[in-house]
This record gives sequence, structure tokens and C-alpha cells, in this order.
Amino acid sequence: MNDQAPSRSGGRAARRAARAAPLADNLRPIRPGMEGGRYNPLSEADVLRIHHAALDALETIGLADAPPSGIAYLTGAGAILGDDGRIRFPRALVEDTIAKATRSVTLNSRDGLTDLDLSGSKVHYGTAGAAVHMVDVLGNEFRESTIQDLHDAAKIVDVLDNVHFCQRPMVARDIKDNMEMDYNTIYAACRGTTKHIGTSFSEPDFVAPAVEMLYMIAGGEDKFRARPFVSNSNCFVVPPMKFATESCEVMELCIEAGLPVLLLSAGMQGATAPPTLAGAIVQAVAECLAGLVYVNAVKPGAPCIFGTWPFGLDLRTGAMSIGSGEQALLSAGCGQMHRFYDLPGGAAAGASDSKMPDMQAGWEQMCSNVMAGLSGVNMVYEAAGMHASLLGFCHESLILSDDILGQAMRCVRGIEVNDDTLALREMAEVCMGGPGHYLGTDQTLSRMQTESVYPTFGNRMSPKEWAEKYKPDLIRNAIARKEEILGVPSKAAFPPELDAALRTRFNIHLAS
Repeated sequence: MNDQAPSRSGGRAARRAARAAPLADNLRPIRPGMEGGRYNPLSEADVLRIHHAALDALETIGLADAPPSGIAYLTGAGAILGDDGRIRFPRALVEDTIAKATRSVTLNSRDGLTDLDLSGSKVHYGTAGAAVHMVDVLGNEFRESTIQDLHDAAKIVDVLDNVHFCQRPMVARDIKDNMEMDYNTIYAACRGTTKHIGTSFSEPDFVAPAVEMLYMIAGGEDKFRARPFVSNSNCFVVPPMKFATESCEVMELCIEAGLPVLLLSAGMQGATAPPTLAGAIVQAVAECLAGLVYVNAVKPGAPCIFGTWPFGLDLRTGAMSIGSGEQALLSAGCGQMHRFYDLPGGAAAGASDSKMPDMQAGWEQMCSNVMAGLSGVNMVYEAAGMHASLLGFCHESLILSDDILGQAMRCVRGIEVNDDTLALREMAEVCMGGPGHYLGTDQTLSRMQTESVYPTFGNRMSPKEWAEKYKPDLIRNAIARKEEILGVPSKAAFPPELDAALRTRFNIHLAS
């Protein structure tokens, strides 16, 4: 039973106060890192066939276009450089790497309060992407995204309970110099949230200044290396089965600098990945296994995330179909493969092809978020705020996604069955001489906070009450909440002396 069960002797006001009080973390109905893995779209035989097909692909097809440094690392580890320039991976090398790879990765927060444990099937939801537009819900149109938009997104993420990390969701289109854009992305995101941040770098030469900034924010290189609060989202491959040369060089530098790395393989089903769901998963797994060998050749045991991100494609038009049932299955199938390898894994889910936060967006965001969570994906990327097949990001949708992700996490938690939850004693008390209903019983009162997740914006009023409350509207309420969040200082803001030092050293574009 809930050891915080309110006493009925204190009256209705006392019971309401007890229910309104924050619950201890272990009593909350949902929390970051709940165990998924109950949903298996693949049979055990299917998983093994995908695994062996990926090993066959690595051994017979291999990957092209590794940089000279990558060739040296990989051949030094036991990979084979063919006369055709492709690097092939003997099965024993891949299997040995899987066995030795780091299995428990923690993605740190800056303040130590929201660290993410990626062991097992612990599920976390967050933002991601490289949207180039912002969704204007009032004007029903799109505009280019800015560094202020990025900061505001991070600031909103910081206060949302069910958005657990902030990987850069958009590109600052108002900064023309790419190196300045890369380090300004770090500045804006870190000033907005203390939750873990993921980001990318455009070129190898841009890593050093960004790392210098990170060391300054952390208070020194040693402190950052001890608790890296920013990771590198790295598209190290250009599907199908080619290394992205410059991104690989970026990856090497990030590993050396102490950043965890997301190995991101993002093939398009039917275009840059096979048209079948199974084939797209095979290719993504093969590419990420190649990346795993690469990372461990650079630094054995370096923290990395197995980022299988195959995307769906509408084969009638060539348009992306990231909101489709096929996308949900792709991400869930990848989650099952992460569990098979017992490696920290990430996949994309929760994005929508819809242009606005409408009914289409709702069903698309919920479908893939729930399935990815149930399959046990450690890091569910692009889970909040993403629209227009990754081209647009929406602050209001980000806020509303907190409700979606709350319900998704409740599905991940599942149904607990024990002597207490079977409720036979309560059934007897209610049915034999009791009131004939469970409203107001001790168990109902004690369980109402710990068993159920209640939406912040989702409307459960009767039509009469809804009319009496002036017909509250989701979008208007989300706008009001956005303005409330952005209207107060961020808890993640830098101390004045650090901010001054960063602005002296770097060309910071975000207004002070």
C-alpha cells in the first residue's frame, strides 16, 4: 500500500492537501527511466535472423569512404580494407566488440538532478532533429528558426517532467557562420536547461572551440570529463553502407574530448535503405555495429548509443512518413535489437508529418512514442514538438507533448499484479455490506495519485462544464503556458561572471 495514504479523519480539505503535495520519486506513477521491453514486434527467431544478416552484410559488403584515420583505427582492430576501398568486418571482430562494449551509460545533467541511466530497458523521451522552420500556430504558417527559438525550446524542456533530455531540435538559421552556429547552439541550449543536451558539429575544425566552451561551462576540463553533460549526435554513416568522412573525424575528436557519442544511422526505407521493414532494420543494425567497432577502436569502452534511426517513406510520392505505423514498427523493432545486444540504444519516434499540432499530429505522435517506449528504447529522440516530417518545430506542441509522453510512460509502466493490486479485500468490503462502489474508499484515495497519470492540458470536462469554463482550447492554453515559462528567468542561466567570460571569448548571438 502507499505509505503516504491520506487519513480520512482529517476532513476533505486535509485529503485534498495531501493529494496536492508532491510525491516522493519512488511513489510517482511515472518517472524517467521506467523499464520498457514488454512489446516485441519480432520473434526470437526474427531477431537472430536480423543479427546474422547484419553480420553477413558487414563481412561481405562492408562500408566505404572511411577517412584515413578511420581506416587506421579499424584495420588496427582487425577490420579488412579491400582493393575496392571498402572496409569489411570479420564476424569474430564484431562479436568480440559487442561483448566488450560499455553496457551501462549515464548521460549526465549539468546539475546532477536529472541524470539518465541507459542500462537495461530504461526509457527516456526527449527532443532531437535539425528543423529549419518554426511552426507559427497563430498564423498557421512557418518561419525560419533562430538561436532564440533554440534557447526557448531548451528553457521549455527544462520545466517539462516528461521530456527528459534536450537534443538540439532545430538549426539556428540566423547564424550564417557554421562554426559560430555550432558553439552558439551549445551556449543557447545550456543557458536554457540543465538537462542532458545533445548536439552536432558541422566540421572537424569546429569541435575544438565548442569543447573549449564546454570546459569553461563545466568549470574545467577535468570536471567535464568526470560528468559530460553534452553528447555528440553523430551521423557517422551516409546510408547505404558508407561512412560519412567528415562526421567520422568529428566523432574521433569528440571521443578524445570526453563526449559520449550517439551513433546515428538514418536510412530512408525504400530510398537509402531497403524497402522492407526487416531490411531497413538489418542495414541500420549493420551500420551501427560498424560504428560500435569504430568507437571502441578509437577508445575501448568509450560511451556510445546504438542509434538505429531508419525512417519510413511514402513510396507513392517519395515524401517522408515519420508519422506512420511503419515508422512506429521500425523504431520498436530497433528497440528490440538494442535489447538483444544489451547495448544502450536510441531510435526516433513521436515526430509528425502534420504541419500543425492538430488531430493528425496527436495520433502520429502517440502511436510511435508508445510503441518505442513499450519496446524498451533507452533514448526516444524527436519525441516532442517535431512536425512537417522533421522540417518544423513547434514550442506549443512541445508543451502539449508533455501530456502525450506522460500517457506513453504510463503505458511503459504497465500493470502491476500482486496481492494488494488484486484488491480482493476491497471487493469484499464494498460488495458485502459496503456502499456498492469504490468512490472514497481508502484504497481509491491512496491510489489515485500513484496509479494514474493526469493530463495537464487534456480536457476531461463534461460539455456543460467545458462551456461554463469558456470552452478552453488546447492551443490557446499551450500559448499561455509558453509565455509563462519564457516570462521568468531560467534556472539554468549562467552566473554573470561565467556569461561575461563566454561572451568575451566567443561571438555569442543570443541576447544577454
